[in-house]
Amino acid sequence: MSFLGFLLLGLIAGAIAKLILPGKQGGGWFITLLLGVVGALLGGWLGSLILNRPLTEFWDLGTWLLAIGGSIIVLLIYGLITRNKRA
Repeated sequence: MSFLGFLLLGLIAGAIAKLILPGKQGGGWFITLLLGVVGALLGGWLGSLILNRPLTEFWDLGTWLLAIGGSIIVLLIYGLITRNKRA
């Protein structure tokens, strides 16, 4: 997958992860979309490591599920970190 395709995948996965996760994560949509790109990277890395399934095809359902799952993980971690700073 090209860099632009991966970037677009991460941005969309971050937006979907934001819709799935209830609550207030700090940073707004811009930070969430950037964290979505990081989450897509994490999902691709975990997918290739554990499932032997990297993020290669943009239109593959497995690619999307890995990217969204990675984005959810990154958003949860980010929410835990920012919650502790605000408290």
